[in-house]
Amino acid sequence: MTESILSLPAPCAEVRLRYVDSPHHIADLRLPPALPPSPDPADPPPLLPVVVFVHGGFWRAQYDLEHAGHAAAALTAAGFATYSLEYRRVGQPGGGWPGTFLDVARAVDHLAAVAQDYPLDLTRVVAVGHSAGGHLALWLAGRHRVPAGSAVFTPVGVAISGAVSLGGVVDLRHAHALGTGGDAVLGLMGGVPREAADRYDAGSPYELLPLGVSQILVHGAADAIVPLVLSERYAARARAAGDACVLRALTGTGHFELIDPRSDAWPHVVESVSRLATANAGRW
Repeated sequence: MTESILSLPAPCAEVRLRYVDSPHHIADLRLPPALPPSPDPADPPPLLPVVVFVHGGFWRAQYDLEHAGHAAAALTAAGFATYSLEYRRVGQPGGGWPGTFLDVARAVDHLAAVAQDYPLDLTRVVAVGHSAGGHLALWLAGRHRVPAGSAVFTPVGVAISGAVSLGGVVDLRHAHALGTGGDAVLGLMGGVPREAADRYDAGSPYELLPLGVSQILVHGAADAIVPLVLSERYAARARAAGDACVLRALTGTGHFELIDPRSDAWPHVVESVSRLATANAGRW
């Protein structure tokens, strides 16, 4: 599998929403085909589980949500409502600490308003993210553990019921030590761990454990962009802290296969999302 998924035009979303009146604060909503109407007119339509999809790109401005459209569309075809987020990124005004974190939190909380117009089940909201988006997806699942005095603290409006990281940068301190993404973590956090310890404590999912919801980490064993060791360390710490956390290390799989619906890795992604999006998702 090549990286051509990044250059293929993605299917357009049915609805593009703004969660703040700004070009960078948008979200693409995709809904699966409508079910046949119930014979009982008083019977409301079933509510759909929601996949919040957070794109990657090492939090940098040159990578936007368009390249995640293939994955979001394929998850929609599998029966989920998908809500693909955009957020301010490093290199844009307000991107990085704390704006990137505040944006994704606000986007998720905006689902409460979206659900007034669309049949969304806000008790089944699974955060899924690829690469840097995997970091943000797990952070969204753990944001209720962010200290109240942190610059990225906001009250949780819509809770995440489970999270899936796809080749995610899930441990910011260790990723910085490894130089992952050419010091991408430094760009996001605006400082090294010894100078900005409070930021890393509040902004890294690894430090927020236990998250209290089920997590699945899908990571290519041949990933040359985000090292597998990040997910290995995270999964071990999550389980030690009492979280239900599964690591699926896929032999022969690299980084971009995880967002390519044509790849052999894709069924693992769909199964992971399905497992967490079932009724009463959370711990299993």
